[in-house]
Amino acid sequence: MTDVAAKSKLIQGRTGPWEIVMGLEIHAQVASNSKLFSGAAVGFGAGPNEQVSLVDAGFPGMLPTLNRFCVEQAVRTGLGLRAKINTFSQFDRKNYFYPDLPTGYQISQLYHPIVGEGVVEVEAEDGSFFNVGIERLHLEQDAGKLIHDLSLTESYVDLNRAGTALMEIVSKPDLRSPEEAVAYVKKIRTILIYLGTCDGDMEKGNLRADVNVSVRRPGEPFGTRCEIKNVNSFRFIAQAINYEARRQIEILEDGGSVVQETRLFDPTKGETRSMRSKEEAHDYRYFPDPDLLPLEIEQAWIDGIKASLPELPDDKRRRFMSEYGLSQYDAGVLISEQAKADYFETAAKGRDAKLVANWVTNELSARLAADGRDFSDNPLPASHVAELVELIETDVISSKIAKEVFDHVWNGEGSPAEVVEKHGLKQVTDTGTIEKAVDEIIAANPDKAAAVAEKPQAIGWFVGQVMKATGGKANPAAVNDILKAKLGL
Repeated sequence: MTDVAAKSKLIQGRTGPWEIVMGLEIHAQVASNSKLFSGAAVGFGAGPNEQVSLVDAGFPGMLPTLNRFCVEQAVRTGLGLRAKINTFSQFDRKNYFYPDLPTGYQISQLYHPIVGEGVVEVEAEDGSFFNVGIERLHLEQDAGKLIHDLSLTESYVDLNRAGTALMEIVSKPDLRSPEEAVAYVKKIRTILIYLGTCDGDMEKGNLRADVNVSVRRPGEPFGTRCEIKNVNSFRFIAQAINYEARRQIEILEDGGSVVQETRLFDPTKGETRSMRSKEEAHDYRYFPDPDLLPLEIEQAWIDGIKASLPELPDDKRRRFMSEYGLSQYDAGVLISEQAKADYFETAAKGRDAKLVANWVTNELSARLAADGRDFSDNPLPASHVAELVELIETDVISSKIAKEVFDHVWNGEGSPAEVVEKHGLKQVTDTGTIEKAVDEIIAANPDKAAAVAEKPQAIGWFVGQVMKATGGKANPAAVNDILKAKLGL
């Protein structure tokens, strides 16, 4: 099977086209110093079972106490998703037995979540936008972690994550391609980082997605879905969707039926495999947690949180376009990371914003990527980019020389101005010097000079020779003007 044109968002099977239908459940760890129902610390890198309270370990008689800050973070996230904040919500017990769940149940929210419906605007690869509906956001506690590779005969349990606050963000089935799903997760991650409600670190498992995949003939009712659990990278999300969609299509085209189940993605083999049959809500025997009162929030508190929200990605993109005259594409690239957007704004003060954007999104981003860094770990001060752009704007250096200057600056040789002075890289603007170089090259190449009259574009060869003769330091505009005058163009 091969994909048809991306615009159609269909997969071509043996018997005709199919459409993928997806909804995602994103599990985002709340940025908080303590857990959802206990005072135990939250953090990555602690030794096994070093961050576990008696509540987390499920000791008899221990009662949960709701973390007010985690509630505030959930409300802040809901507002950032343009979703309805429910002033009444309730915690439920989701009952199942597993070694990393000491109490035998997970405290979650089923019937009355803290956040209701919302909508997120997502930019597609082609620059167009599409909306994804948010079904709900609820708070729940994470389970612990089972470790199977320390012994051939035993499994170990680490409860450091047990009780950690999670926000489960459930989308509506509005996604129709792996590319859309990845773009949606990236947008949610960006919003959470801007809000400061989750650090978005997928490698540490602080943000992961359950992907619900089904297929159907275009225009037909939704098919039977399968859930792919705990996918923790953009690449794996795309790979898992592609494999699972094709698996389901092959089953249906062979006359079979898709069985609703939970599956895991194996990144080594690039395939999904069955984990367990899909449970329904009644299988978990949900009921309101008797140890926690219903949560009632005052609207004034919600309004106060809303007033404290930072500028969010969509608003920042629009402002970058109107205030700095950037294209939608450039603005979108800059706002994709909060640190990158902040860096740009610092460097762009009083400078050519488009030129600054080019240096930030191209040369600097490429160097950071090559070193395995992002903008939060950027060793180059924004003032250096601003100074480099100023040297270009004031004709002290050319754009070509600027790349050489940037190399020296990146290697820690000082600021752009210091590098220009140290290496003698100032642009030659003295017309007498340039004119002398032009005269010498024309005199040495009379045939080429005569040919320029019939083929004006051949002047480019002379420009290159003059730049070479001046070590690339001649002002390109001055070179062109002098050559045109000397060659009668």
